[in-house]
Amino acid sequence: MPNSKPFKKNGNTIKKIAEFKFNFDLKTVFIIFFVGLFAYYLFNSLSKEVKQALPEKSFTTIVKEIKEGKVQKVEIVDNKILVYYKNEKLALTYKEQGESFIKTLKDSNIDPASLNIVIKDTQGSVGIINFLSNIIPTILMVAFFIFLFRQAKGAQESVFSFGQSRAKRFNKDLPKITFKNVAGIDEAKKEMEEVVDFLKRPEKYKKLGARTPKGVILVGPSGCGKTLLAKAVAGEAGVPFFSIAGSEFMEMLVGIGAARVRDLFATAKKSAPSIIFIDEVDAIGRARSVGIMPSHDEREQTLNQILVEMDGFTPNELVVVIAATNRGDLLDPALLRPGRFDRRIMVDFPDLEGRKEIIKIHSRGKPFTNEVEWDKVAKRTVGFSGADLENMLNEAAIFAARHGKEQIAMEDIEEAATKVKLGPEKKRLQSDLDKKLTAYHEAGHAIVSHFLPHTDPVHRISIVSRGLSLGFTLIPPVKDKLHETKTNLLERITVMMGGRAAEEAIFNEITTGAANDFDQATNIAKAMIVEYGMSDLGPINFGPTMDVTEWGKTYWEQNTVSQDMLAKIDSEVKKIITSRYKVAVQTVKENKELLDKVAEALMKTESLDQDEFEKIVGIKPKLN
Repeated sequence: MPNSKPFKKNGNTIKKIAEFKFNFDLKTVFIIFFVGLFAYYLFNSLSKEVKQALPEKSFTTIVKEIKEGKVQKVEIVDNKILVYYKNEKLALTYKEQGESFIKTLKDSNIDPASLNIVIKDTQGSVGIINFLSNIIPTILMVAFFIFLFRQAKGAQESVFSFGQSRAKRFNKDLPKITFKNVAGIDEAKKEMEEVVDFLKRPEKYKKLGARTPKGVILVGPSGCGKTLLAKAVAGEAGVPFFSIAGSEFMEMLVGIGAARVRDLFATAKKSAPSIIFIDEVDAIGRARSVGIMPSHDEREQTLNQILVEMDGFTPNELVVVIAATNRGDLLDPALLRPGRFDRRIMVDFPDLEGRKEIIKIHSRGKPFTNEVEWDKVAKRTVGFSGADLENMLNEAAIFAARHGKEQIAMEDIEEAATKVKLGPEKKRLQSDLDKKLTAYHEAGHAIVSHFLPHTDPVHRISIVSRGLSLGFTLIPPVKDKLHETKTNLLERITVMMGGRAAEEAIFNEITTGAANDFDQATNIAKAMIVEYGMSDLGPINFGPTMDVTEWGKTYWEQNTVSQDMLAKIDSEVKKIITSRYKVAVQTVKENKELLDKVAEALMKTESLDQDEFEKIVGIKPKLN
């Protein structure tokens, strides 16, 4: 038959059709059975109710009515006799054996053959129904569990394939991402390029006695390019690439995680040279229980299997394991030792030059006006990750399109950068007093920052609500900083006190708007004393010596700091905060005229950029 040829060539098509038919038939059986069972019980219960509602008559009365010709038909159903009358629709019942009824008719000189007598035996059918009612629920239970297995197995080929790895394999269809798409993490990229070279030209290194690194772990904050770097490795290596998330090893059944690890490594070894990428490895690689915290046997069993597969008795050559996590402090030490993850690569926030390169990559294909200053954008985005920068440029394009523009302008990028970090604008209904309070509060931050010698220039001030704040003052650093001095930290605290200082100086009143400022200032002051040794208490660390829990806090750790010393720490925190608050109040009072001008400008325009702000207060001297 000509129509059968495509199906013979395509086994997957036949398989899909068979699976469809099986699913269809299974659902049909469920529907037909339940509808039929419901109809049977409904009919049976209704017939019982009707029969029980019929009045009974004696044999004598029925025989008399038969002789009078009133009876049309008689049904003998087991031990019940139903009498149908010619002029009545309802039948009357009389409980008696059928043989006894026929004998009575003969004794009354009535020929049974002259009557329309129907004899029904329901005992056999009742037996079949009882049998079906007992066996069919069992069949349905088995079918139901098979259905659950089919749903739980996902895209696997067999019902009993829970132990198979969920890793996605990329070979010919590798992601179209290479090292050219990665920027801002040059050191990490160089390390990964070497791993790719190992896989492409292993003999180059074997001649010198070097072996392929068994594992590379990428550690760093979210959005800094760990997964992107792994995709670039997949695109450059040209070898089978298996990608899986750490959470995909875990399952409701015990032992499934370890089974999937074995299956993953067995598959990768068959395809060697190959790469295994485990994203969010901390889901299964957390430190095993040491008796203090409750253990998780299934996760630990999965971790133990990974340890064995990476460096056990079975050689694991030409299979490189790449893992990524943003919580490297939680990983088990056995996982990080040489022989398993030989290389630990830090993927951190990009520096100024790195941000420029990332912006170049993500700005491709987008039209920008000639007035866009990319150096200024890179300086303005200190602390942005690669994902933040990509999102910023995407939001800028959306913002420009929303306003009907054909090119993306600098103001669109500025708005997008603010939105990425602080959230979208919220036009809250504010009274004139609330608006004035917010304006003076933000102006206080800006004035204090402007007149302190070691702070950075004010980049932008706004009284438009974003997120949970009613306004904001952005003061990004002019250049990336690797160290913070005591002077810088003290002046940051002073700037945070500027909002409350302005409220007190202008309104002789204080509000709740400075709550977050106090929170940040207190945390900085406490860190200076407890961690950095920047106080009169000396260069001593008064904090916890180790993290016990996965949340980075201590658990049942003995407090090594005396109550007297804790009181001194609190006293030092108070001394730092109050002294910086006095400096902020003094700065605000000395520059009250400028404070008024900045606040009035904010109430009119709602926001001021650096140039507009410096037109009012003057240009801030550059830091050395």
